[in-house]
Amino acid sequence: MSQGVTPPLDEATIAELRELMGRYPQARSALLPMLHLVQSVQGSVTSEGVETCAQLLGLTTAEVSGVATFYTMYKRRTMGTHHVGVCTNTLCAVMGGDAIFERLSDHLDVGNDETTADGQVTLERIECNAACDYAPVLTVNWEFMDHQTPESAVDLVDRLRAGEPVQASRGATITSWRDAERVLAGFEDGRADEGPSAGDASLAGLRIAQERGWSAPPVPTVADAGTRDHGPADEVARSKDTAEAEADTRRAEDETVAEESPADVRGGGSKEGGESDD
Repeated sequence: MSQGVTPPLDEATIAELRELMGRYPQARSALLPMLHLVQSVQGSVTSEGVETCAQLLGLTTAEVSGVATFYTMYKRRTMGTHHVGVCTNTLCAVMGGDAIFERLSDHLDVGNDETTADGQVTLERIECNAACDYAPVLTVNWEFMDHQTPESAVDLVDRLRAGEPVQASRGATITSWRDAERVLAGFEDGRADEGPSAGDASLAGLRIAQERGWSAPPVPTVADAGTRDHGPADEVARSKDTAEAEADTRRAEDETVAEESPADVRGGGSKEGGESDD
């Protein structure tokens, strides 16, 4: 799809936004995946996307915009076909992340959070990806590319721009950023089990345990719990159900209080004794 064209949110997309709302006890809890779905269609969180989500959820556009501008995975400018994020947090930077970013920036002729002239790659410095054991890392459409160098990173983006198949180090074959956003919205693409899900560093502990014959203690079952101090097994199950129900009730009550708060209505703090600012 041309990067210069922003398709509207059609009826099919609106229906999927409503479907996401129906997956949650409180419809507004669906806002995060709804914004990902908007991005998958329009390439960013557009004004139309903000207004549509606000209308569907009964929120203000300011509330939706506050969420969209708080999380860095939501973009307010149209993204390229591929998002390439270079980790330049402490360990990756020490291991060469800064050098990788500078090399890619020169090679692609773009700066941070900018898209190449052909619309193929958006380059961004990103914070820690929790993959320090594979440093330096970068992501393509949120998929990991481990143990990168400036040279391998340049080869990677050249292959992406040429439309060649690229396999993530620990994940599926790369498709596009919009495809990845649709998955993040909660619509599976059938590729969850494609490619390796763990690398050597992640499996090192398991390998050592197997070599030394170590094993974890057995996990107690509900029936086992009934033989100890927790009472009969059915009481344990009921206690868990009760705790979950109470947690849901408290959460709903908190949300109701927040919705009815005078501070939300007046835009200021509460007064003692119910004083009014009038």
